[in-house]
Amino acid sequence: MNQEQPFSAAGGCACGALRYRLTRQPLFVNCCHCTWCQRQSGAAFALNAMLETSYIVSLGEAPQAMDIPTPSGKGQRLLRCAKCGVVAWSHYATAGDALGFIRVGTLDEAHRFPPNIHFFTDSKQPWVTLAEGVPAVGGNYKVHEYFPQPSLQRWQALFSSAGEGGKK
Repeated sequence: MNQEQPFSAAGGCACGALRYRLTRQPLFVNCCHCTWCQRQSGAAFALNAMLETSYIVSLGEAPQAMDIPTPSGKGQRLLRCAKCGVVAWSHYATAGDALGFIRVGTLDEAHRFPPNIHFFTDSKQPWVTLAEGVPAVGGNYKVHEYFPQPSLQRWQALFSSAGEGGKK
């Protein structure tokens, strides 16, 4: 059995009221270039580290939940600081509360979490240059084609226990 090395990464909002710790290596880090993420982030893309929510430990004030629409019509729940409004992570309806999408920019050492993939690059800003050697796809990607095997096993276990089957 392959044992993971001990892992810890901390993050938080701009004012410091919301703090959290990741206690396991994220499954995957994706960089979305869709126009929806551009609008929501106010930037050229959204960079998210995907992690089972059970490994996100709240250290400061509890995040405030806010539901917003998504192009799929299924919605997204943002978890943000009640004081400064910074979004620390979110949950998509397709994955439910079991999977968190941590905003990499809120991590204290964000440089430790470069993207494993760029997706929806068909709508990326033309001045964004993608790094060599990082997969890039024009639309969405299939988890089973890009996740490393240990992450794929965790993904499948997460969704089979939630009755979803990990088909995404």
